[in-house]
Amino acid sequence: MAKHNVTRHRPAFRTILISIATLCCSASASAEPITHFYTITVDYTLSRLSVEARFAHPIKSVTARSRNAGRYLLDVRECGDDANIRMRNRRMMLPDNGIVCLNYTVDLERAAREYRYARALSPQNIVASPSFWLWRPELHGETTIQATFRLPIDVQVSVPWQQIDESGNDFLIARSPENASTPVVFGRFDYREIEVPGSTLRVSLLAGTTEMNNDAIADWIRTTAMDVSLAYGRFPSPSPQVVVVPVAGSRSAVPFGQVIRDGGETVELTVDPDEPVDRIRSDWKATHEFSHLMLPYITRDQRWISEGFAQYYQNVLQTKSGAYDETFAWQKIYDGLERGRLSRPELSPNEAALDGDRSGGMKVYWSGAALALMADVELRERSGGDEGLNDVLGRFQRCCLPSPEIWTGPEFFAKLDTLISKPLFIPLYKRYADTAGFPDTSDLLIRLGLSVSNGEVSLKRNAELRSIRDSITRADGATAQWRTALFPN
Repeated sequence: MAKHNVTRHRPAFRTILISIATLCCSASASAEPITHFYTITVDYTLSRLSVEARFAHPIKSVTARSRNAGRYLLDVRECGDDANIRMRNRRMMLPDNGIVCLNYTVDLERAAREYRYARALSPQNIVASPSFWLWRPELHGETTIQATFRLPIDVQVSVPWQQIDESGNDFLIARSPENASTPVVFGRFDYREIEVPGSTLRVSLLAGTTEMNNDAIADWIRTTAMDVSLAYGRFPSPSPQVVVVPVAGSRSAVPFGQVIRDGGETVELTVDPDEPVDRIRSDWKATHEFSHLMLPYITRDQRWISEGFAQYYQNVLQTKSGAYDETFAWQKIYDGLERGRLSRPELSPNEAALDGDRSGGMKVYWSGAALALMADVELRERSGGDEGLNDVLGRFQRCCLPSPEIWTGPEFFAKLDTLISKPLFIPLYKRYADTAGFPDTSDLLIRLGLSVSNGEVSLKRNAELRSIRDSITRADGATAQWRTALFPN
């Protein structure tokens, strides 16, 4: 079980090459690749970011993703021209015949204030999403942007884009769902690479106004990623960016987490450095967010599927790692299913997702978990225990992840059905997705041997599906032993 941390020390005023690629499924394989070249320079005080963009052909339009990006432009002009380029909304008004070179400067310090946790950070590091400073043409087919960062001594950058060589200086960004604004970190922070089966996590532990126990947090990230790798023997994403932000006074050990797919895959987590390490370690949110990486980005209108699968796996995987005992895990699953059943019974899962979290949040978070449990049990019954949901998701990971697409629920389930001998997922979707109420798991839980008295779960030894229940949540002995040795208390 390999575990390795590396803290990189970057040389003075180094050059970092970033290749931003768009892979368009509809593009012809014979299409000529087009590369634009960006040089991005950040000053020592982290207050200014300057860009020189040299285009492969005349460009008539460049945009930034955020509608607020224009607020932070200090200067923008065609290379070699003293006249400023006019702005209209999110678009630069370029000449009708286009330009081949663009210079612009961004007020990086002000753009970084857009970050929701900016006030919690030490001045030695800032977070500024490319949505506010990366002005670029549309990327189609095999169009790429190669960007070179020029940074002063001791200033680092953390990006979600994928490394493409051993030096750690070259990155590849594929077309992505762009579901949210990814954090790019500039400054002086603790950067580590953590190896787990099938993946190298690129972890940035940010400096906050309150000091964080970085070694303990890194151990927590590593053990959580190890837990998730238990699903099918490897972590689902080959090299995600993980950004950990210390936010003191949150009244929760891990107040927030999210997965962002914006040119790469990012897991962003906040922790309260004032909380005991044991409370951070026992929190479920990191397992939940890492479990999201087992699925592609599913359209927000049907996110009950991705949220539900993550809910299911956050409990199953923490049991397999030895963090939970089996009774505790099934209690949490039962409690969650009950909350989902009682949440807005007049709505279907699709309707609850459209409604958002305003009143049907538990239906959004637990309807998909019910389907994941149903599918897992059915697969194990069909195969005599030789195949489960883990195996199907493992096949999906090999064929289709990371994915640049935005998937619908039916597209995802239809693909899973191609990976098994007999359709299962689409029939479940058709039965429950647009049906008011909640998927009924009561008989299934009885067959699995869950006995409930006054809301308390006990597990029957002679249950019809005892062997399946055990196979779903039985602890992995080697991982449980390793975890116990790492965290003896």
